Amino acid sequence: MDFRKTFDLIPERFDQYRPRYCPELFQELTNACRLAPDKRVLEIGPGTGQATEPVLQTGCEYTAVELGENFTSLMKEKYRSYPNFHILNADFETVPLKENHYDLIYSAATIQWIPEEIAFPKIFRLLGPGGYLAMLMTRSDEKTANPLLKDEIDQAYAQYFHVKQHYTCRMQYENALHYGFASVSYHEWKKVRRLNAEEYLCYISTHCEHITLEEPFRSRFYDAIRQAVLNAGDEIVIQDTIPLYLYQKPV
Repeated sequence: MDFRKTFDLIPERFDQYRPRYCPELFQELTNACRLAPDKRVLEIGPGTGQATEPVLQTGCEYTAVELGENFTSLMKEKYRSYPNFHILNADFETVPLKENHYDLIYSAATIQWIPEEIAFPKIFRLLGPGGYLAMLMTRSDEKTANPLLKDEIDQAYAQYFHVKQHYTCRMQYENALHYGFASVSYHEWKKVRRLNAEEYLCYISTHCEHITLEEPFRSRFYDAIRQAVLNAGDEIVIQDTIPLYLYQKPV
């Protein structure tokens, strides 16, 4: 099973329930990379555009490479009013792209799906001298604000969450330094989400393993999660950390 394609099965739900990034991150990215209409930007795996519009709004020449056919169709419809928007339905690992061309290549919780020995050298080749690589994602803490509820949720996972394949993608973002990049900066921002039981179920149902969960475990699992959140006052507090790693190809 190619986990990269599971999200493409639920484009509308993915678009509605995946968390967005904070405006401060895009302001930092825009300032650091001096994004403007004369800049060429490539986004790897935009999904349904959780990190797309603030970059488009800088007027830069924007191109996305998106593996999912449904995601690509949704993106074309969503951003058709932007003349600077371009998208390729392709696999970043194999799609031919112009080398020494881009001023910024960025990934929002996508690059970890690509082996670093493929991702970092290809990005290095595609960037022009002095070009930037930006990696951003959301790291969510569900335990600190709701320790007892998190214990109940963990019990539901242990009892009912039986999938045929587990998500194992990991990436050491600092390893970009081993492929010729120079570190520019690291920033992070904090956000808090408060979700009721149904909102939380919709959110976790956009995770790759959860999409593949089959019956009878699926119904039992979601019923147990729903009841746990309802028992906790119908609220779960999620504390998000949003990191931004910024690297540069030497001039």
